[in-house]
Amino acid sequence: MSSQSQFRALRPVFVLLAALTAIACGDANAADWKPDKRIEIIVPNAAGGGNDRIARVIQHIAQEKRFVDPVMTITNKPGAGQMIGIGYVNQHPGDGHYIGIISATFLGDIVAGRSQISLADIAPIALLFTEYVAFAVKADSPLKTGRDLVARLKADSGSISTAISGVIGNHNYIALALVTRAAGGDVKKLKVVTYNGGSDGITAALGGHVDIVVAPAATILPHAQSGGLRMIAIAAPKRQSGPLADVPSTKELGVNASLANWRVMIGPRGITPPQTAYWENVFARVVETDEWKSMLARDSLTGEFLRSAETRVQLKTEYDEMKAIMTDFGLVK
Repeated sequence: MSSQSQFRALRPVFVLLAALTAIACGDANAADWKPDKRIEIIVPNAAGGGNDRIARVIQHIAQEKRFVDPVMTITNKPGAGQMIGIGYVNQHPGDGHYIGIISATFLGDIVAGRSQISLADIAPIALLFTEYVAFAVKADSPLKTGRDLVARLKADSGSISTAISGVIGNHNYIALALVTRAAGGDVKKLKVVTYNGGSDGITAALGGHVDIVVAPAATILPHAQSGGLRMIAIAAPKRQSGPLADVPSTKELGVNASLANWRVMIGPRGITPPQTAYWENVFARVVETDEWKSMLARDSLTGEFLRSAETRVQLKTEYDEMKAIMTDFGLVK
């Protein structure tokens, strides 16, 4: 897979057929089941990171709008990439009262051989949106611009320490590696420090413990707006709009490497079709609210709602692409 390709593949035509089928039967199936006790949304990362932030937005909207009647709580289960959290979801097979949120890190764990969990072991419910990965530095960093970063990566890739959430081989790391290689640097010399959540990596950057932090742009944005961090590049094929309009894309910096992350809601193994349909319809209503759309606009996220069958196809497509990239970087055991 060329680093010049955006980390997203075109969807096969049969995805559309799956979508039409899901839409046609979704409402009828949803009527067959609804939650009747407390609901847990499992976040496989520490509090304060991207997955946690999105889960809390979903919780607030679903409860405030009465899309869901029982109380919804957030449970953070960080560790081992996202495997501990996903494992916890699967400790409740066939129980629609337990749902989780995952990001592209999940695929990297599978491809790298770090996980005993496969695509067959999760039950995708819906894809919510996609977003690009950003590079940020402390406000007083000697790295003033994205061009400074590219020049350093080319001249001496090992001279910059980087914070990422998750593990080596996830989407944050792949974004850094793609940019480094495209800049002419040595990926093998990269100095990367891993943390359990995006907030921990940001804290390390704010404290001057690392030179840069690589994380989804929306996760970094509040700290850039408060002045603690400066976003100097986004791994995207073009400049973004809204609050990210002043941040150059890697393409503008002469580096043809981009990568998109996403957020997917999942259920436990054995979740039933009526349970899946219920949650599909809840999330379909959530993403149509003004609050959700405002969040997308505020954080420069790309709304891209896919139901269960579509999401499953998309994950397989991106798994194949991730495997090609990670094999190229020597990250597949």
